[in-house]
Amino acid sequence: MYDLMIIGGGPAGYVAAERAGHKGLSVILFEKKSIGGVCLNEGCIPTKTMLYSAKVYENALHGDKYGIYGENIRFDYGKIVARKNKIVRKLVAGVNTKMKLNRVTVVNGEAVIRQQSSTGIEVMCNGESYQAANLLICTGSEASVPPIPGLEQVGDIILTNREILELKELPASLVIIGGGVIGMEFASFYNSLGTKVTVIEMLPEILGGLDTEISAMLRETYAKKGIEFHLQAKVVKVEGNNVLFEKDGETKSVTGEKILVSVGRRAVTKGFGLENLQVELNRGGIKVDEMMRTNVPHVFAAGDVTGFSLLAHTAMREGEVVVNNLTGREDRMRYNAIPGVVYTNPEVAGVGETEESAQAKGITYKVAKLPMAFAGRFVAENEGGNGLCKVLVGEQFGEVIGVHMLGNPCSEIIYGACLAIEQEMTLKEMEEVVFPHPTVSEIFKETIFDF
Repeated sequence: MYDLMIIGGGPAGYVAAERAGHKGLSVILFEKKSIGGVCLNEGCIPTKTMLYSAKVYENALHGDKYGIYGENIRFDYGKIVARKNKIVRKLVAGVNTKMKLNRVTVVNGEAVIRQQSSTGIEVMCNGESYQAANLLICTGSEASVPPIPGLEQVGDIILTNREILELKELPASLVIIGGGVIGMEFASFYNSLGTKVTVIEMLPEILGGLDTEISAMLRETYAKKGIEFHLQAKVVKVEGNNVLFEKDGETKSVTGEKILVSVGRRAVTKGFGLENLQVELNRGGIKVDEMMRTNVPHVFAAGDVTGFSLLAHTAMREGEVVVNNLTGREDRMRYNAIPGVVYTNPEVAGVGETEESAQAKGITYKVAKLPMAFAGRFVAENEGGNGLCKVLVGEQFGEVIGVHMLGNPCSEIIYGACLAIEQEMTLKEMEEVVFPHPTVSEIFKETIFDF
C-alpha cells in the first residue's frame, strides 16, 4: 500500500512524485511512454532546443550588424534534430535520477484504475495490482485534430507537434493551421531556416488570449521576414497538399509540402479507467477545486488533464499543491500570476491581465508602455531591433495587475512581474526595488515611471 499513486509522468506527475518522496511519502508513478511527458519529449524542451539552433543560425547570418563576419554560413538540419534528441535523452535521464533519489517507484506501462474501496484505490498495470491511499491523475493532453475533411490521416503530409519534431528533412514549404503559441513557435523555427511558411488563423489576431497589441507587433515582424498570414480564415477542407479556407466570403487555397495542425490540445480522460471512479468532468477536463481535489475523496488531478491552464509550469505548481496538502501544509492553487511565453525570435512574454481581459472583467486600470530600446542592455544586444513593455495597474490601489513584453530575452525576466502580481505590489513598492544595471529587466522599472 502506497501513500500516493500517480498516473502520468509529465511535469505535474514527476514534480509531485519528487516532492512527495522528499517529504517521506511512499510514492508509485506510472508512465506508459517516457518519463517527462509531452513537455519534455514532444513539446517544451525539444522545440526550445530547435528554436535555439535557429536563433544561433540567424545571429550568424546577421553578425555583420555587430562587426562579426563569416563565410559559408549554413546549417545541418539532421544535426539540429540529433542535438534535440540528445538533449531530451539527457533530461529524461535526469528526471529518472530524481525519482530514484527521492525513492519513487516508477512503473513503465499503461495503468488502469480498477476501483476504490475502504482500503484504498486499486490500479492495474502490466498484469499487477497496486493500491494506494491517494491517487493523483496527471494524464496530460493530446493534440486536437478538428473534424475537417482531409485531416484524418496524420503522419505523412498532415502533422501534429509530435510528428513534425521527427521530420528528417527540412520541408520546402509548411502550412500551419492555427496561429497560437505552438503554431507560431514552429513558424519561427522553419522561417528562420528558409522554409516558406503560411499561417491560417480563424481569429482576428494570432496568439489569442495574449495581449493583442503585442501579438500584432509579432505578426508584423514575421510578415516582414516572409511569413504569410491569413487571419479570420476558416479551414474547410484539405486535399493532399492543398489547404482550402474561407475568407471574406471567398474560398481560397494554399499549398504546403507539409501541413501542421496546431489548433489546441485536449485533456486525456479516456483509456485509464477514470469512469470506474465516477469522477466529475468539466469542459472536457477533470473538475477540481483550488486544492486540486476531484469530487471523489482521496482522488486528485493536476496538469493538462484539468483542461484549464495547459502549461508545464502550471502543472508543476498544481502537483506541488496536492503534495503540500497531503503532507500538512495548507496550500491553494492560484492562477492570477501564471506567465505565458512564446519562444519566437523576438520572444513574447506576459502575465496577469491584458487590456482585453481587464475590460471584459470590468476592471478599471491604467496602462503605461515603453519601447524596449529604453533599456541600454537591450540596445547593446539587439541591433536594429525593438519591442515593447506594457504595464497595467489597478486604478484604485495602483497595484500591478499585468505585464506584457515583446523582445529578447523577456522569457527570462517575466518572473519578476509574476512576483509583483502575486505579492500585489504597488507602483510605489516597485519604484523602491533596485534592478541590476545594465539589464533588460530594467525596462519594467522604467515603464512604471510613465504613470
